[in-house]
Amino acid sequence: MNYHYNSLDRNCKSITGAIPANHSITFHIVEEKGGEDNFSAQTCHFLYCLDGNEEKEIPMERVEDGFSVTLNFSRVGLYFYRFRLDGRFYGCADMRYGNFEPPHKSWQLIVFEEGYKTPDWMKGGIMYQIFPDRFYKSGENLISENKVLREDWGGLPSYKPNSHGKVLNNDFFGGNLNGIYEKLDYLKELNVSVIYLNPIFEAYSNHRYDTGDYMKIDPLLGTTEDFDRMVKKAKDLGIRIILDGVFNHTGDDSRYFNKYGNYKEELGAHQSPDSRYIDWYCFDEYPSKYTSWWGIETLPAINEQSESYQNFIFGHDGVLKNWLRHGIGGWRLDVADELPDFFLERLRTAVKEESPEALIIGEVWEDASNKISYDERRRYLLGTELDSVMNYPLKNAIINFILSGRTAELRETISMLIDHYPKQTLDCLMNILGTHDTVRILTVLGGKPCSDKNEMAHTYLTEAQRTIGMKRVMMAAVLQFTLPGVPCIYYGDEIGMEGYQDPFCRRCFDWSRVDTSLHAFYQKLGEIRTQKLPEVFKEGIYKEIFSDCGCIVYERRTGNEAAYIFVNNSSQRYTIQFDGIYQEYLSGIKLDGKLEINAYSYGILSKIK
Repeated sequence: MNYHYNSLDRNCKSITGAIPANHSITFHIVEEKGGEDNFSAQTCHFLYCLDGNEEKEIPMERVEDGFSVTLNFSRVGLYFYRFRLDGRFYGCADMRYGNFEPPHKSWQLIVFEEGYKTPDWMKGGIMYQIFPDRFYKSGENLISENKVLREDWGGLPSYKPNSHGKVLNNDFFGGNLNGIYEKLDYLKELNVSVIYLNPIFEAYSNHRYDTGDYMKIDPLLGTTEDFDRMVKKAKDLGIRIILDGVFNHTGDDSRYFNKYGNYKEELGAHQSPDSRYIDWYCFDEYPSKYTSWWGIETLPAINEQSESYQNFIFGHDGVLKNWLRHGIGGWRLDVADELPDFFLERLRTAVKEESPEALIIGEVWEDASNKISYDERRRYLLGTELDSVMNYPLKNAIINFILSGRTAELRETISMLIDHYPKQTLDCLMNILGTHDTVRILTVLGGKPCSDKNEMAHTYLTEAQRTIGMKRVMMAAVLQFTLPGVPCIYYGDEIGMEGYQDPFCRRCFDWSRVDTSLHAFYQKLGEIRTQKLPEVFKEGIYKEIFSDCGCIVYERRTGNEAAYIFVNNSSQRYTIQFDGIYQEYLSGIKLDGKLEINAYSYGILSKIK
């Protein structure tokens, strides 16, 4: 006999992906005639365990075509399961298929809280990430002491250490909120529905991850009135604003730590043990030695156990609720791995109390469903913490597919995400190709590795490399815009900006050098996603139709509406026969009965007759 189980097959697992608590789910191993070893099992057991607990087993019922068991999981958590047919273990292999061969890996199952919801307005949208100092400048800027205001928009960001060996990150090009306000129509033309802003609160550095005052817009960016004006116009255009919440650490030059005494109104924790902020931080030897983020002294780490700090963040007049009342759409949480589960749970409660439809996205670089950080299994997706995460696994898989021409990692990553994540999280995933922390996608796909920052600062793509890179970026963007989740464009990627790692990926938006063909391609993808096939890409089920080493064809379906996407990153040609007339949206061509997939091509189709 052959035995078939695949956790993505509804005939084998009645609910795809994670499940709500207290809902029945059926597991079914299908028995098929044939097989090489003539093995025919008489019994089958379902083996499972809640993470960290002993494995239990339940006998499965013999049914006409195999073995079946229906269970109801009342306890929220991460479970692992496998099967035993007679004495042989049957576990998870590639693409979620079952296999008798060792190692006997388990499938996993998240059981999340009943009632867990994620914001519908996020689904089917398009996100755009802005590094505020480098997007657009409008009007004059106020500059304070110890900061350098650059007059050369687009110049090389300062990256070399000073005489003390420190990179100060204190050069500013003057991008501001009024600049974003003026460019909102440009973003609307890209069909953007969500803007994610890197930190905008007062801080010493240009990246502003060293918060100085959570309740104050950085004066270099503008005023609270400027912010409110920007949020209102964005809302009128159907665009929501997501702010970056940096709650694991502050700056040493902040009103809370106040190492240099620049905040005169009150004593910071570094100035006096009598400071009202003293228990926000952990000192080993007061005041010179304290816990900081990754040992960076300018970023003293927060003691999240502090009731005072929790009230400051979560309270009625706290940071979260204050800015939600200004009309923002939610929060992206910096270094979510560094924030304890109890803190994230309280954060979610506070955010949803103020604005039930607000979005909470966590910075998590791995599979968020089973992440272990600091020796603890995290509970991000159990319904009590995050709505979504940054989709680094998919980013890496897309890049590797584009560069290698091999589909295996991409297919495995897609199947992992669908199998492991709640559907409501899957539809809100922040699908990135680049961010302020990574090399720009055009440089990744068209360039060469550099050995140090001096080389990175002066290395650009040749015309030949740019041509190759542009074609690859377009192919990558098709995947980014059509796979489950929400595509996030890193500012400038849509016009062909280059840049190696920080700070070179944070150069000023080059409004004078727009690659019009790439920009038009992003506009077209946005139009297809949000206007031509909005329901399909909002919550449509993913199904792989065909794949081989270098080509993948998949469907996104909701109800009777479906889109078909093909990406062929190989020299092979393929022919697909079908009934009816289909529209291919990128080329505008109508197809009747047959699709020719050429080498190194891609497309998005739906049936029109």
